[in-house]
Amino acid sequence: MANHYRSIVVAVDGSKEAEYAFRKSIDVATRNRGSVLNIVNVIDTRSIGAYDRSIVDHARQQSEELLNGYKAQAEAEGIENVKIVVELGSPKNIIPTELANSVEADLIICGATGLNAVERFLIGSVSEAIVHLANCDVLVIRTPE
Repeated sequence: MANHYRSIVVAVDGSKEAEYAFRKSIDVATRNRGSVLNIVNVIDTRSIGAYDRSIVDHARQQSEELLNGYKAQAEAEGIENVKIVVELGSPKNIIPTELANSVEADLIICGATGLNAVERFLIGSVSEAIVHLANCDVLVIRTPE
């Protein structure tokens, strides 16, 4: 008997990798009827610097627009339980721990990179951190070349 996922997290950030992860999350949620699809975006506040309120508010607004677009697509494809979550902080820490716990995730789906080569070399990718820190299954989606 295959695992039935009840709470699926898909991490999106507006990148092409995230777009592929989102497409896969629709497939997985469709196969796991009744599951909740949590579409999440963590605004990396380290890149904003000293918490400039207007920048943070603008980022949050953009993030909510992005997630609402994904939510509408998911609902149009028949996914009934769709939630969106916007958080501030470090995506590498927040997604696999606090966020995964708060939605009781049993699967996290993410794109393979979402960082440029230099950043990956210096700090490792978000997907790598999720694989190491998550207490649930993780599906890392490769972007077709």
